[in-house]
Amino acid sequence: MATWFLVIVYLAFISLGLPDSLLGAAWPVMRQDLNASLGSAGLISMIIAAGTIVSSLCSGKLIEKIGTGNITLLSCLMTALALFGFSWSPSLLWLMILAIPLGLGGGAVDAALNHYVAAHYKAHHMNWLHCFWGIGATLGPIIMAHHLANQGAWRQGYTTVSMIQFGLVIVLLFSLPLWGKVAAARRRNNGALDNEPQQSTETDGITTSASTSIFKLYGVKPTLLAFLLYCGVETTVGLWGASYLVGMRGITAQTAAVWISLYYGGITLGRFLTGFLSLKLSNLLMIRFGQWTALVGGIIVLLPLPEGFALTGLILIGLGLAPIYPSLLHETPARFGQGNSARLMGYQMAVAYTGTTVLPPLFGVMAASLSVGLFPFVIAIFLLCMLGSTERVNRILASRNKEA
Repeated sequence: MATWFLVIVYLAFISLGLPDSLLGAAWPVMRQDLNASLGSAGLISMIIAAGTIVSSLCSGKLIEKIGTGNITLLSCLMTALALFGFSWSPSLLWLMILAIPLGLGGGAVDAALNHYVAAHYKAHHMNWLHCFWGIGATLGPIIMAHHLANQGAWRQGYTTVSMIQFGLVIVLLFSLPLWGKVAAARRRNNGALDNEPQQSTETDGITTSASTSIFKLYGVKPTLLAFLLYCGVETTVGLWGASYLVGMRGITAQTAAVWISLYYGGITLGRFLTGFLSLKLSNLLMIRFGQWTALVGGIIVLLPLPEGFALTGLILIGLGLAPIYPSLLHETPARFGQGNSARLMGYQMAVAYTGTTVLPPLFGVMAASLSVGLFPFVIAIFLLCMLGSTERVNRILASRNKEA
């Protein structure tokens, strides 16, 4: 039963990843069909991310009222309906409206499942959980590229992904009783299950009355900055990478979509491999190694090398980013205490989505007013700043441990 439960959690993360990479892969064609500007994709992305911020901040109350299983089901259903609406959208305005439920569908389940795995499973499960997100994010551009090759049929691409989402909704619907059985089993084994509404520990940890002190913990602020920059890098590459390749490298839209798919494939493969590496290496080492790998990839994209090197650089960025996010999440209880973990997980999700909301649209404005050719420079700067913030956390925590 526990194995089936993990399979369902992994399937839920596939559903989270599927829509995340679609917009960037399809936008070079979508914007022409809809008479939209280049920077409009940033606005849509911002609305989606704003919805995830709101729902992630509300995740504690939602878990208390309806439970993680119901949140997962409703989230996937909202996403499926929104994506189906995308396929029929006649204008940019409709895309912006549908971006609201698309964002709301992702935030609460993301925070809830991440906290559950960080609190109750080892690091390799966290890496593999986000590997399944990467599977979804990798499949999205592949599906879109297939339909773009058919006379630029981006609408059929969104329809196909929405049908996959509806299939996952059916799986989640029939598996709802399993969530309760697993919850009961975990209460028998551990005395309590932190992540279900019957248990009061988690909801007590998320109350706003305690939120005034959480930011005073050693290392919290630079940790939140690292989450903001990570999601800023990941989303900016996924959203604007294809436009950069088409506009500055002269690559076709179909090929660019495939290359962005390979970027997400790098994230997916990296998380699968780091799941095994985490059995031997610490989260700190994997975060550091990942950041340096991503930085090398960013420098390769930045240099005026033949176009094949740009693909290599994108894949290296994906491989490097792979362990950073899940390792940072899994370190939360160890760094800041189990009692602070649930509350801080919601804040980390919110700040991460803020990076998704703010940084890619800012680059969109920059690209529209200056040049999309600034893409590799901006990515390199983000990566350097993220490296600096995580190293600062390490120094702060090392100093705290010495004092203790």
